[in-house]
Amino acid sequence: MGVIFSRSTEYLESYDQTEDKISDEPNGMIIKNPNIASMEDDVLYHISLSSGTQDLKEMFGDIKFVCMGGTPKRMESFARFIQKELNIKLPTGTVLEDISRHSYRYSMFKVGPVLSISHGMGIPSVSIMLHEVIKLMYHAQCKDVTFFRIGTCGGIGLPSGSLVITEEVFDGMMRTYLELHVLGKTIQRPAILDPHLAHELKSVADEKLTKYKTVLGKTMCTYDFYEGQGRLDGAFCHFEEENKIEYLQHLEEQGIVNMEMESLAFAAMCNYAGIKGAVICVTLLNRLHGDQVNVARDILEEWQHRPQELVAEFIKKKLGLE
Repeated sequence: MGVIFSRSTEYLESYDQTEDKISDEPNGMIIKNPNIASMEDDVLYHISLSSGTQDLKEMFGDIKFVCMGGTPKRMESFARFIQKELNIKLPTGTVLEDISRHSYRYSMFKVGPVLSISHGMGIPSVSIMLHEVIKLMYHAQCKDVTFFRIGTCGGIGLPSGSLVITEEVFDGMMRTYLELHVLGKTIQRPAILDPHLAHELKSVADEKLTKYKTVLGKTMCTYDFYEGQGRLDGAFCHFEEENKIEYLQHLEEQGIVNMEMESLAFAAMCNYAGIKGAVICVTLLNRLHGDQVNVARDILEEWQHRPQELVAEFIKKKLGLE
């Protein structure tokens, strides 16, 4: 006879409501797993690092900013961009290297106090990476680290090329938590982003990046790119265009300004670990006007660079390099 799992929603963790807030502790980093401290070697398999065979504190102890985005190419580009912006010179005879290249899953680059990492596409991929990067920050004894997701999205009622700084995250059912199934039970982790960080980023954008539109708004994070986001161009579609438009207009009325597929896990995991996090995405299209991205490659690349510009300006401000 197999194990019969409960279908009811239960919390595996018993915690008070203060844990739903951003941590106020000086180091900000909370590892909620007592097993980690007793492990002689914690193999961070998907980013090709190990706490037992490598001195992670020596390698990463100065990290203050962790920046993540979907593709390896984009995050390598960001690493080279931030190296130039921070005027960081590599030692003679060395080159910028993909630290996680042997994992064949994610790419990671270190430039001074900045870590640039690809997270793949969707909640499962970003959550795997975040588990291991949060542990990396713990093993490296990093303090006061800020996490950023910089990426792309579909806008709702916004012109293409707009920057969205997420204030609140919702799933496809308009719920503000990440739902996980653990040991046959369902747990829910609040997806909360640091509001002060979001508003500080908006202030930097208003001061430094006035050539394009930047908004604070609510983001819907879906588990699927096609049906989950109401697209008409997937392999399957059981609704009409009028249904899609009606739904998107309803979301717009609720304050949803964009859709993507990672922010729910990012917000929930950063909040649970006591890490200040922000999501900044550029809109590649207005979903009220269509479903496919049909712009020239050079324009697309310029749009994708905009979240990087905002994060770079923020980092320079924090480091006193303005």
